[in-house]
Amino acid sequence: MKISAYHSHQNGWEHIQVRKPRLWPEILEVITGVDAEACKNKISKEKRTRGVKFYSPVDMNKAMAAGFKARGWKEQRTRYWVTDDAELIDRTLKLSEAEQKARIVAAGKRAILSYNQTDFVKDRVAVEIQFGKYSFVAYDLFVKHMAFYIGNIIDVGIEILAMKELQGQMASGVGYYEGELYNLVREGRGVPAVPLVLIGVASDGPVASAT
Repeated sequence: MKISAYHSHQNGWEHIQVRKPRLWPEILEVITGVDAEACKNKISKEKRTRGVKFYSPVDMNKAMAAGFKARGWKEQRTRYWVTDDAELIDRTLKLSEAEQKARIVAAGKRAILSYNQTDFVKDRVAVEIQFGKYSFVAYDLFVKHMAFYIGNIIDVGIEILAMKELQGQMASGVGYYEGELYNLVREGRGVPAVPLVLIGVASDGPVASAT
């Protein structure tokens, strides 16, 4: 596979280049090490493309995940306490897990333990490989990466997405780089308030649109 495009939000890419320069080449190695053509093994059952061989999002995800794991990227969770009072959440969301619970309970509210999980974290950089539905991308960008950033676990979040040319040869409903870049830019430069890098990947092989 190859990186066709990337976008730096809130100086996410610049932060990696200056503070963690060894990580970007590692990410490139993982992506370019995936044989996308070997993952082109999903036979479409949809009416208009029945019998067409598509790229398997699951197999591409597994191949890329193996590359990150082999280089020491590890799963991590951040836990926090929530309640039904918006003002109380605003006052406690940047506190430690123990302090959050204590403040919520002291206010006479029910404290509910919650968490976010990300598959790959290394040196305060989180990577999400998202070859799933459109809605999952928004959750990653506006919830997952934000939670880890506010929790002081990461400095930058990275989202890996298929370019439209690759997404067109995958199952329907998969989010793609150009569309999610539009959604991110539309929110404005300050939203979400976490440094991010969007990466758009494509296959090295020929692109043939289904008709």
